[in-house]
Amino acid sequence: MNPYGPPATGPYGAGYGNTPGMQPMAPGVQPMAPGMQPMAPGMQPGYPGAPTSVDPNVVQWFQAVDVDRSGRISVPELERALTNANWTQFNTETCRLMIGMFDRDRSGQIDLNEFQALWAYIQQWRATFDQFDRDRSGSIDVNELNNVYAQMGFRVSPQFTQGVVYRYDPVGRQRLSLDNFIQSCVLLKSVTDTFRLRDSAMSGMIQIGYEDFLSAVILNRV
Repeated sequence: MNPYGPPATGPYGAGYGNTPGMQPMAPGVQPMAPGMQPMAPGMQPGYPGAPTSVDPNVVQWFQAVDVDRSGRISVPELERALTNANWTQFNTETCRLMIGMFDRDRSGQIDLNEFQALWAYIQQWRATFDQFDRDRSGSIDVNELNNVYAQMGFRVSPQFTQGVVYRYDPVGRQRLSLDNFIQSCVLLKSVTDTFRLRDSAMSGMIQIGYEDFLSAVILNRV
């Protein structure tokens, strides 16, 4: 039996990263700061030209988020632009994590093409979050998170899931908002991938040296 569950069907775990086409922005994830209105479609004077392959809606959102008109999105700009269901801003660590995943040139910022990939990624996570937020509270509790993990193909105990909620719930409500939900799920996927690379027999057990262990923990810290 595969200890990790069924093989992932997309680059972000089972069910993620394989949604065909661009999806409309889901309610509750607003890619602009409160009070900011998206700019009119089309490029603004002095703004880098958008490749023809980029969705026009993504161009519009990118312009709204790129407050300093640099042609790149920074962590603070993304943090100001994204909100949870209760209108709190996404936390800095989740924004740093997401930019780091799509920042191909390691500049600490993302350009328009990288933003398009991030834009689609957030929609996929938001759709999953809404699917398992059964009580429509705008947050995920322990039981709902357990169901998410099962769909992703991870076989973990309820005690583990409880520990995740405790770790990523900064206000002690025993529930995760969207940003903390994304952060915790990406960490689980990343650490599992690191473990799987060392588990050639797919037994769910590995032998690991001290420094190798430290590298795995530090490089996957989110």
